[in-house]
Amino acid sequence: MSEDPSGDVANCCSLPGRAFAENNEKKKHDTYQLASKESPDMIRLQAGKFLMGTEAADGFPSDGEGPIREVYLDAFDIDSTAVTNREFRKFIRDTGYTTESERFGWSYVFKLLVSKRVYKTALKGQLPELPWWLAINGANWKNPEGPGTNIKKRPDHPVVHVSWNDAIAYCEWADKRLPSEAEWEYAARGGLQQARYAWGDDLTPDGEHMCNIWQGKFPDLNSMDDGHLGTAPVKSFLPNGFGLYEVSGNVWEWCADWFSIDFHLDASLENPLGPDSGDGRVMRGGSFLCHDSYCNRYRVGARSRNTPDTGTSNLGFRCARDV
Repeated sequence: MSEDPSGDVANCCSLPGRAFAENNEKKKHDTYQLASKESPDMIRLQAGKFLMGTEAADGFPSDGEGPIREVYLDAFDIDSTAVTNREFRKFIRDTGYTTESERFGWSYVFKLLVSKRVYKTALKGQLPELPWWLAINGANWKNPEGPGTNIKKRPDHPVVHVSWNDAIAYCEWADKRLPSEAEWEYAARGGLQQARYAWGDDLTPDGEHMCNIWQGKFPDLNSMDDGHLGTAPVKSFLPNGFGLYEVSGNVWEWCADWFSIDFHLDASLENPLGPDSGDGRVMRGGSFLCHDSYCNRYRVGARSRNTPDTGTSNLGFRCARDV
């Protein structure tokens, strides 16, 4: 994200029945537990192997989603939810940190979230290939849709407009780190092997919505069948088999790795990390803007990227920690 809003930005896109809930609660996994009494919002995942990647027919090979490969990971802890506005506000109050969106003075906001008054103030130089994004003066983590908006009634929503660099600063304050891409996918899969989504292969089992994504005709009409136009509070949907919430949809989540479409072809299959450098950091999980008509990256094996100084209204993060 540069001071010029016409610069490059990635194309960030866009509940089961009672029986499912009861069965999910009865599942016993020996691969995870609460991290500790001191960290009740973190999940400890034990060391193990899983099948990473996807070769879905409707996927994006140009994103480097495949091939499917067996990966080994050491044990690690990971947040059960994305970092919330309440948690991020504590960080800001303790440190006085200024986010990059605040320093730049603007950030990208999805057009249907912007009031008519603020819409008129949108910066020139919009992205013609992504007309649903508006560069809004004054949009940042505490003013998500620009001037006149705030997070007072959204303490449990995921914090947004945080760059990768901002997320790293938060992690350092919290004595945590960002998960590697492999750790993120292992955690997001929730113990299911090569399922399309974090809960299985059916997007809406029993007709129930499992995540906050776009319904309707993107980008002009969202029927909000899942109850949300923008972000949803964390824990709005059932957790996956490892106890993680909203790993699909809601907000994209930063990972530690630099993005590459082919680095993993020759990379280690033990605790893999991305390349040493690059022009974008990995994002996983999709967001409330994802829609299968153009961006079905809410699939658990999908991936994307953005520059590490970019913030948008659908981009957040969750933390991890070494065991």
